[in-house]
Amino acid sequence: MHAVILAAGVGQRLGETAAERPKSLLQFGGMSLLARHLHILRHYDVCTITVVTGYQADQIEHELSRHGHGLTIDTRHNPDYRRGSVVSLHSAADILTGDNPILLMDADVLYEHTLMKRLLTSRHENCFLLDRNFETGEEPVKLCVSNGRLIDFRKRIDKNLQFDFQGESVGFFRFAPAMAGSIAATCSRYLADNRQDEPYEEVLRDKLLDTPEAFGYEDITGAAWIEIDFPADVQLAEQHILPRITLPGT
Repeated sequence: MHAVILAAGVGQRLGETAAERPKSLLQFGGMSLLARHLHILRHYDVCTITVVTGYQADQIEHELSRHGHGLTIDTRHNPDYRRGSVVSLHSAADILTGDNPILLMDADVLYEHTLMKRLLTSRHENCFLLDRNFETGEEPVKLCVSNGRLIDFRKRIDKNLQFDFQGESVGFFRFAPAMAGSIAATCSRYLADNRQDEPYEEVLRDKLLDTPEAFGYEDITGAAWIEIDFPADVQLAEQHILPRITLPGT
């Protein structure tokens, strides 16, 4: 398994809360999100990691040097990090087209480590994590399920789409080598078509709609996790998520 962590974004919506740090370096319980990712991946024997950097890349490189012991870590720099996240995903195209299964992760998530176990041990070789408990609105990236199968994946779902239920995507994914390679090829097409401002989720959605039978999901409803986008998320993370989670081995 080769983990790809997307950590290139600016995090403008955090404002002064970020204090000119990448979101992945926000600290919770005296430990950055990035350091937490590395600790959890190491625990589950995912020891080959590529981090896509962009904004304040030197800070991320320094954090990797401090917490990357026992891991094989390299980086891919995205100089166009102010464009859509599809550019960041494309920056790791050489990793996606390799022979290994891929664990794709957003860097800005605080979570209990059992989520990673669920993803790594899932029977689905192409897998999403889905949480049915989420706030409605346009911000969450939603997964829609009908007859036990994923049928859409987007922030804005067509109001006419019929489904049994929906949940929020955690932002962690697992892909078999063939699917990862196909994702890389689709990223290349996006860039060739001048779609550099698209989120990478649109690429994954294309793959899902093309071959829905190839994908599955794990329902992690009730697990403790939060994506950090706004100052209010930081407060929620500190007050409600952090007290519910522990790092493996502690």
